[in-house]
Amino acid sequence: MKLLHIAQVDDLEKLLPLVEGFHAHQGIEMSYEARLGALQPLLEGIPQGVCYLIGPRKAPVGYIVVSFGYSVEMGGIDGMIDEFFIREKVRKRGMGSEVLMTLLPALREHGVKALHLEVDRADEGVQRLYRKAGFEPRERYMLMTRTR
Repeated sequence: MKLLHIAQVDDLEKLLPLVEGFHAHQGIEMSYEARLGALQPLLEGIPQGVCYLIGPRKAPVGYIVVSFGYSVEMGGIDGMIDEFFIREKVRKRGMGSEVLMTLLPALREHGVKALHLEVDRADEGVQRLYRKAGFEPRERYMLMTRTR
């Protein structure tokens, strides 16, 4: 069974409940319209990002969204994991690690040199997952954001 499938417009009905589950788990408040407006371009194939369904395409158990940028320091195109969710009932079976170990090599085939993510400083379990997959903190740097 193939683990990752690029989500397409036809997958919206399967993807929306997963995204809603992730947002509920993270306390992200977003209207249905805003969520749909953010997902639709990804499913239509915009070059700035990609959404993968995790697990069987007909009944996915999760999803991961990667947005793309460019970094001179990293040597070219880089990616940022924007959202990563696996249904609670199938967590802790190694699927998350498998996704992360599969993702960068797959993206490298398309020129991606580095993959970044942000993680809650207090969530040691998730940090272990990411470290196991080869992610390391950049101690000198922190993510800063401006929205207005």
